Amino acid sequence: MSAEFELSFEFFPPKTEQGLANLLATQRALVPLGPRFFSVTFGAGGTTRARTLETILALRQQDDRIDCAPHLSCIGSTRAEIRAILDTYIEHGIRHLVALRGDMPSGMLEPGDFGYASELVAFIREQTGDHFHIEVAAYPEFHPQARSAREDLDWFAHKVRQGANGAITQYFYNADAYFAFMDDCGRRGIDIPVVPGIMPITNYVQLARFSDACGAEIPRWIRKRLEAYGDDLDSLRAFGTEVVTDLCRRLMEGGAPGLHFYTMNRAEPSATICRALGLG
Repeated sequence: MSAEFELSFEFFPPKTEQGLANLLATQRALVPLGPRFFSVTFGAGGTTRARTLETILALRQQDDRIDCAPHLSCIGSTRAEIRAILDTYIEHGIRHLVALRGDMPSGMLEPGDFGYASELVAFIREQTGDHFHIEVAAYPEFHPQARSAREDLDWFAHKVRQGANGAITQYFYNADAYFAFMDDCGRRGIDIPVVPGIMPITNYVQLARFSDACGAEIPRWIRKRLEAYGDDLDSLRAFGTEVVTDLCRRLMEGGAPGLHFYTMNRAEPSATICRALGLG
């Protein structure tokens, strides 16, 4: 494992005061693992825009030692709206972004001024220079809307050329998909860090719904085992922890530069895996 190996954890903006209190407790539980940053998602079409910033500020107020990176999606936004968000982030001293296209919200007919994340990255660089460290998305199992593997890699390479500093992948459970993707990146001369996104397994119904929506494959042998547990949540979670821990261990041994956990605002599933890996 590289000496520069880094952890990060992703949250979503809570909707209630109790949800925020729970999230801050999650942050406190994850800080001892020494993450490089926490990220906070941004709803489709900017629907959580204000709460994303509020959540970032609350996390920083509780503990300002660890970087916090808001997600910024561009679908449904104008250039003026994105510029205003960037100005607000600069005003608050934020220097780290996760730049995404985002999904088209239900009922929205036009994408706005940006059709692709590469256009957003280019705009951020045009407007703010090198102020922001920009992460983008990567898809080892390919974006669900990509017409081919080659086209998907072309788009990823284009985002990198526009000024991305690093990438975080969609979650996956097949390490070979990540290593094949990294080999493809190497052949294209893409040398930014690409950090695997990790989704702990705690709820099969929820995981299956997420995976069907985003194109992340649950290998058949894992899916069948999870289905077999039914309402036995303790056994399901023990199996899920074992599977994801083994995945992370293989990724680390294969040279992944870090792990980015999709926490669903819960500390224990991610922390349990990290402890089993000897991290933190």
